[in-house]
Amino acid sequence: MEFVFVVPRTAIFPEFAPHGLSAFGEEFSRERFQRCVEEEGFFVEREYAERTPTLKQIIPYTLVTRGEEILLLQRTKGGGEARLHNKLSIGVGGHVNPVDAIGADGEGAKARLLDPLPAATRREVMEEELIVEGETRLTSIGLLNDDSNAVGAVHVGLVQTLELLGGDARIREVDQLRGDFVPWRELPQQLAGGANFETWSSLLVPHLDQLLSPSTSVADGVREAAEGNVPAAMSREKAASTAQP
Repeated sequence: MEFVFVVPRTAIFPEFAPHGLSAFGEEFSRERFQRCVEEEGFFVEREYAERTPTLKQIIPYTLVTRGEEILLLQRTKGGGEARLHNKLSIGVGGHVNPVDAIGADGEGAKARLLDPLPAATRREVMEEELIVEGETRLTSIGLLNDDSNAVGAVHVGLVQTLELLGGDARIREVDQLRGDFVPWRELPQQLAGGANFETWSSLLVPHLDQLLSPSTSVADGVREAAEGNVPAAMSREKAASTAQP
């Protein structure tokens, strides 16, 4: 039985649920989202979460970049959910599980779950999907929401960029995933030409100029508070040994 991390919908979107990308800023800061995760988040059975739109499953959705290039992925028929087979994606992501909750703040009834999203990002990107070499810089961008379908209604993406600082990344599970670095400026044209992008990626591709351009104000606005190196050496075994049940 799988347990996934959720936050009540109204805790994230108290008034209305926006469609598409909502960049962190003055109206909804990264710090406010952090408090929301730590104070309101909890784990439930995935089966229950998948049919309960009053809860939002938080999915770290990470764009891996190398200079002017972005990692473009395609899920093969050998792995993943059937609805994603052969679709293009610019994001690496997955559900947050109890193994990612590697600590708690406080004791007893006053204990508060620490933010499990960084550990989930490391697990998905560094240990399950990709082999990443060299230093990296992780930057939180904003939230991605799509309530237009049943799957999107129970998920929300934490959009992040993982910048390779002189290193490289390659696919770990080559029987389940294909991918290569491509110039990110070419993707909007591919999308307009009918390329088969998954839904979340199709919502992000039109914003890549804002997110990844050296002169962007979206990423720079949250970089100072949210960026950091992601240690590739943290193993899944270490995370599991320190996780709270």
